[in-house]
Amino acid sequence: MIDSYIIYGVKNMENVKVLVVEDESSIRKFININLERSGFEVIEAESGEDGLKKLMECSPEVVVLDIMLPGIDGFEVCRRIREEKSDAVVIMLTAKGQDMDKIVGLELGADDYMVKPFNPLELVARIRANLRRISKPSEEDKNIIATGKIKLDISAQKFYKDGNDIELTPREFAIVKVFMESQGKAFSRDELLNHIWGRNYFGDIKTVDVHIRRLREKIEDDPSDPKLIETVWGFGYRWRKAE
Repeated sequence: MIDSYIIYGVKNMENVKVLVVEDESSIRKFININLERSGFEVIEAESGEDGLKKLMECSPEVVVLDIMLPGIDGFEVCRRIREEKSDAVVIMLTAKGQDMDKIVGLELGADDYMVKPFNPLELVARIRANLRRISKPSEEDKNIIATGKIKLDISAQKFYKDGNDIELTPREFAIVKVFMESQGKAFSRDELLNHIWGRNYFGDIKTVDVHIRRLREKIEDDPSDPKLIETVWGFGYRWRKAE
């Protein structure tokens, strides 16, 4: 079963480094074995401090991050990862029923989460899905979308407002790209999930709201009165079309 899964959908994944930050050695080894079987290079860390050290040393593309860690917890590690401007995909591991942990993790910049106990093949699927979605655009996709004081440089993966470069996570950039390519179009939360997270995404639809809120805090003059990303009540969101 695993061999056939490894073949399915592989796209330059064999050189991808995954940092697993988990203090329980049995769980860490279990994750390690399954990721290595799927072609990933795995780096292990058993504490938040060790995880941050190896992040700087190895520059992994993916971080699988447990929340409950000795010393610095997973939330603080996630915050520091984003503070360091790392664009690594962060997948947080949460305890069953801890919905608030998921929301806090997403607020701090996590891309996805898994609830323990989980199927290792689902973790592999989520890693691959996240990597595909944030992959750099192809040559034919290189262009610039500009409207008013906003400019999106797709080839450089840059977002500018009033000429200032605003740092967005890969997921936030993908959301803005979807909006700006269809200005004035209202997207339901389900549509945004399909566009950004993929049709096979297993997570909570509230993920969309969390990312929109974080995005507004970065790009709106007044996040409490957004002028760029409008809420379509009872439906979803849209990017206001320039007049």
